Amino acid sequence: MRRYGKDADEDDIRARPGRRSSRPRTRTRPKHEDAAEGTVLTVDRGRLTCLVDPGTRQEREILAMKARELGRKGVVVGDRVALVGDLSGEPDTLARIVRVEDRTSVLRRTADDDDPYERVVVANADQLAIVTALADPEPRPRLIDRCLVAAYDAGMEPLLILTKSDLASADPLLEIYAPLGIRHVVTRRDDLGEEEAETVRQQLRDRATVFVGHSGVGKTTLVNALVPLHQRATGRVNAVTGRGRHTTVSALALRLPPPPGAKPGSKRALSPGWVIDTPGFRSFGLSHIDPSRVILAFPDLEPGTVDCPRACSHDEPDCALDAWVESGKADPARLYSLRRLLATREAREGD
Repeated sequence: MRRYGKDADEDDIRARPGRRSSRPRTRTRPKHEDAAEGTVLTVDRGRLTCLVDPGTRQEREILAMKARELGRKGVVVGDRVALVGDLSGEPDTLARIVRVEDRTSVLRRTADDDDPYERVVVANADQLAIVTALADPEPRPRLIDRCLVAAYDAGMEPLLILTKSDLASADPLLEIYAPLGIRHVVTRRDDLGEEEAETVRQQLRDRATVFVGHSGVGKTTLVNALVPLHQRATGRVNAVTGRGRHTTVSALALRLPPPPGAKPGSKRALSPGWVIDTPGFRSFGLSHIDPSRVILAFPDLEPGTVDCPRACSHDEPDCALDAWVESGKADPARLYSLRRLLATREAREGD
């Protein structure tokens, strides 16, 4: 018999089923100090493929998802992450990404210049390879300029890769970018042989290189030649519009094959460099770019900005760079190139 009042004890209290605890939730989150380190190789609809224990006998790729505690924090290809859960890499297993480490570089773009939404393309890359066809489709120097600005803003070294040299000469385009001192490689159309592919790989060794380029320039064909064990689908260029279709729909990091003569198991064989293929694009918005970061890529001009007026655009009557160049401290062609690049932020690509 249930008792009430002063005669009742704990056995007479009926607990409400399913009642939530009144204990407040703690804001303390686990530190996951024993989490494994990994690198994101690709992202596909919320599932991330990560490489764990690279260069060892335990090297493996695992499938993971973002942990709830990361909230809206984005994770992109190239990110170095901390992983917990099932790290075996076996089929039908899933780990959790609980932490994203600090990034050394971030390649960003917007869909257009008036788009406020900034997209992080790749993290922790060393080099930006700008792939451009010399014909079919025709080169777009304004788009190349925009990619260069993004590379300088990200702190990445640019590399020009000019394809389809059997259709047109590379000299006119190289002359435009000669004052910038950008390294470049020129390749043929679709018959990239092993010798020519190895020439390109020499520019990519020991680095993580992001490949960018608009549709139809042969970017994916080039990636397939550089990493022959992994073939991505390629498309064709429309003969009327000169445009290609997007054949790469997600960024993907691929390890280069070992260099010729590398001993199996050596550091050169295990870490020969990475190629990061990205989807083709038709525009490269720069609304997020800070002009003060672009000038850092011009070490011969940057000291001359000390006497510039506040918030100087470096293309106005009282800009101190004009006097810096006139005094012989820098090449006038370099100043022209800087101003051309900065002007790409104000003019739409294709104008």
